Amino acid sequence: MDNQKWRKNNSNVPAPAPNPEFIRVRLPRGENELIGIIEQRVGGIRMLVRCTDGKTRNCRVKGKLKKSLWLRENDIVLIELWEFDKDRGDIIFKYNPTSINWLKSKGYLKAVEAEF
Repeated sequence: MDNQKWRKNNSNVPAPAPNPEFIRVRLPRGENELIGIIEQRVGGIRMLVRCTDGKTRNCRVKGKLKKSLWLRENDIVLIELWEFDKDRGDIIFKYNPTSINWLKSKGYLKAVEAEF
């Protein structure tokens, strides 16, 4: 605790961290993962997702993420395609606003942004 900088007014609250120089963003790995935007909630755990390759896929939220991941229309997500049916997939990750800005600046969302 000696290394931390403390605020002058209240010694119990540490000073805010400086802006990080870099952020970590989860990117698609291999051919089975794509970035997409949720177009419509179909019902239950199923959603229609517009992917970066231009296709609209029927995707579902994986079982372990059902309760912890809240998804709305126009959220940007990472999906994993099914091995036996490439028109369907599983939603495995939701991007936060900071990650979305990074993806836009690096050009990962240009294909999806052109349609919206």
